Amino acid sequence: MAKERASSRRARVVRGTVDDEFVSVGAAKLAAHLESRLAAAAAAYGRDRYYDAAAILREIARASPGVAAVRELYGLTLYRLGDWKGARRELRLFAELTGSVDQLPVLADCERALGHHDRVAEIWTELRRAGADGDVVAEGRLVMAGSLADRGRIDAAIALLAPVGARRVRAPRPRHVRQWYMLADLYERSGDVPRARELFAAVVAADPELSDAAERLAALC
Repeated sequence: MAKERASSRRARVVRGTVDDEFVSVGAAKLAAHLESRLAAAAAAYGRDRYYDAAAILREIARASPGVAAVRELYGLTLYRLGDWKGARRELRLFAELTGSVDQLPVLADCERALGHHDRVAEIWTELRRAGADGDVVAEGRLVMAGSLADRGRIDAAIALLAPVGARRVRAPRPRHVRQWYMLADLYERSGDVPRARELFAAVVAADPELSDAAERLAALC
């Protein structure tokens, strides 16, 4: 499922500015209460209690519809729950309120889960043009490659991912390991077992607990 393919994505609740956001949308009297509730939702999210987080965020969003931090966390929570349409709605609002591209990969993955592959391609183009952070671009590339693979375009997915995904680094970051894993999967699906084996081995060496990499490597040996 899409939420499993993007398990590293996190909420980014910025503490210092949230109270001002609540005040700015006309909720001054409730600002302290709403900020406390947002903190509770963030804590629930951090403990993987997504249903609890969603219930709190639904309440806050009704009281303060223009607070970007609420929309972002609510969107990510709904994404974790597999509510692709709800997550898409909230993350679009977050992007409109802030102009940020940080959650575009998650938005693209929602579109992918809904089968809207043309929209995935549009978001990928937008992300590349925006000059986003390297981790954000890497996430977007993974979603775009997955969209191509969903439609049986395995060679195109490999062509998109291989130039960056096959690079070896001494101290791999999570994005490198996820790229290796997906590229290994694509190579296995294309019939290139040696390359798949090599990349699964790199994944296991860097993060033995990542998904089913160890099992898949064993199956190829």
